[in-house]
Amino acid sequence: MKKLIAGNWKMNGSLATNEALMLALAQGLSTRPDCDIAVCVPAIYLAQVQALKSAHLGLSVIELGAQDVSAQAAGAYTGEVSAAMLKDMGCRYVTVGHSERRQYHFETDALVADKAKAALAVGLTPIVCIGETLAEREAGRTEEVVKRQLAAVIHTNGHCISEIVLAYEPVWAIGTGKTASPEEAQAVHAVLRAQLKAATDQSARVKILYGGSMNAANAALLLAQPDIDGGLLGGAALKAPDFLTIIAAAHV
Repeated sequence: MKKLIAGNWKMNGSLATNEALMLALAQGLSTRPDCDIAVCVPAIYLAQVQALKSAHLGLSVIELGAQDVSAQAAGAYTGEVSAAMLKDMGCRYVTVGHSERRQYHFETDALVADKAKAALAVGLTPIVCIGETLAEREAGRTEEVVKRQLAAVIHTNGHCISEIVLAYEPVWAIGTGKTASPEEAQAVHAVLRAQLKAATDQSARVKILYGGSMNAANAALLLAQPDIDGGLLGGAALKAPDFLTIIAAAHV
């Protein structure tokens, strides 16, 4: 199974900086990489990035992704963006349940599961983010928390669970410069892998990414772990040299 390196731009970018970043990636991807690649960009820039992908051959290997999706299919939901709209804009992926959405927008496990279901219904691949806070880790509740978060998605999506991508992002490591050690990350990924195996006989199809300050310096060790199938990057995805270094480290 190919690894997946996905960049989450968060609320960053401009027309000028987006173009510069994508062109730098195009130059660095002159040969086909050994992994799958995606960039999850702010919704307002989806059209720009899709146009850049169409105009530059080197960007054809990068899949387009969004950062959030409505659980509703259509209707009077001002400010929301539906899964069908994202599909219409050329997206393949969409992140759901990122800790920043859970924290700042009070998204529940049930809502995250419904958003994943909405994405799957139109053929998008949801990148379902789960992870524990520092307080939960220090209380010894990491396994309990991540299993609860994943269980909600399994319950709502049933046999379709094999079509998701899962991203373990310990909240205490996101944007802090702190990173779970390769052994700590692998231990949680192994728990998630076992939970998926219990839910579907197609669990081997599910990529489990690690997020939480993966960078050019630590990516190779993290990606060498048996149950880490790629990375969901934040700050490193905004720097072409770092993004390209991590892509190069993501061997099959």
